[in-house]
Amino acid sequence: MLDEPRAGRLAAWGNALFAGLVSPDDAMVGAVGTDTVHRVVGLPDEPGAVGLTLAFGRMRALGVRGLRIALPAPGHPLGLSGPAAFNSAAIEAGEAVLASGCPLGLVPEVDEVGPAGDVLTDVVWRCLPVRPAAPADVPSLGEAERELAEVLREATEALTRLDVAGAGPMAMTRLEAYRARMERGRQLLAPGYPPRAVRVLELAGRVGALVDIADEAAGEGHGAAVSAAQIAERDRVLRAVERAARRARVAAYNAYAEELERQRG
Repeated sequence: MLDEPRAGRLAAWGNALFAGLVSPDDAMVGAVGTDTVHRVVGLPDEPGAVGLTLAFGRMRALGVRGLRIALPAPGHPLGLSGPAAFNSAAIEAGEAVLASGCPLGLVPEVDEVGPAGDVLTDVVWRCLPVRPAAPADVPSLGEAERELAEVLREATEALTRLDVAGAGPMAMTRLEAYRARMERGRQLLAPGYPPRAVRVLELAGRVGALVDIADEAAGEGHGAAVSAAQIAERDRVLRAVERAARRARVAAYNAYAEELERQRG
């Protein structure tokens, strides 16, 4: 969970473009991030693959007003609204983008080639029809922030009680290194998002980092949760944290489209 989801970058910078806050070129650069190239296939009336700049323009012409994201996992269709074909593709990818104002969604297909340190990443966003219905299990920003704070407090207490890796000084050192890397390497969200969305996304990233750090440390054999019961409790706690972090990320990235809907209502 340490990396910013591609769906999040695409939605955030697409929303900034639709709001007139960035240029088409800036939106494309922000959405692509550190990848090599992004293309979109399957857009209505577009027979082949097109670049992001043209795709954003085409979506606007189709009536797209804003973009939301989904970060589903098996058994948790977070942010999805159907149909089954789209949900299945999104769950397999672990992420998707859904348009407001036009019933279409985008699912990434990622191809990486080249040696370590010189990897070329080609992303194809496949456009598919979606059901115009309320997305599943997406909290408001306020709900997400409260849930994160609560689950983090409970998780810290539980992991400390179990003496599980991920709750001690070494984990905090790794977390600070993660935060420094993120601050150097990326901008949270894009122009036009409310400060609370940025705050929730940053907290979700920190919480998600704790999960990754604890999982990594456990894989290295650190920590004292060695009995079956302790391991089961550790996994239960970490999965609850991971789920809350994903919900918060979706709430943060979707804040722009949610505000648009409130204004229209």
